[in-house]
Amino acid sequence: MSEIVLLDTSVYLNVLDVPGWNQDRDDVLAEFAIRVEGDDHFLLPLASVWETGNHIADLGDGNLRRRYATKLVNDVKKAVAGDVPYRPTYFPPPEEFVAWLEDFPNYAQRNKSAKKTREGVSLADMSIVKEWERTCRLHSMRTVRIWSLDGDLQGYSREVNR
Repeated sequence: MSEIVLLDTSVYLNVLDVPGWNQDRDDVLAEFAIRVEGDDHFLLPLASVWETGNHIADLGDGNLRRRYATKLVNDVKKAVAGDVPYRPTYFPPPEEFVAWLEDFPNYAQRNKSAKKTREGVSLADMSIVKEWERTCRLHSMRTVRIWSLDGDLQGYSREVNR
């Protein structure tokens, strides 16, 4: 059965082919094609959009920044319109967002991973985890995973055997 897949920034940067962040593009596009054929459903968390925009804003050349910022805007517009194989996630209502914020100090205190003990979980990563948890609750009979190239989020997969 198809899976529900949340796209992390590390994957989305490769999809958009952002210079300096696209070293895994061939592998990402190959896996993307396999997943599309498998009828997986893709979600694009808003945190991935924001973080991708931050990486684009850090490009060294203004013309490159504009080119890839425009590419990001057009791609997200296509996602909203249903013209690409992924859809943006919803933005939580204020009370849910505030609850997420209240959880942030606990996430920031944690080690990001077993190998990254000198940094905590970012607000963006926490929001992707919250989206994953929400999606798991909404789709209890489906496999839900975060597709990330970063070890920090790769472990988020709730498998459902059929």
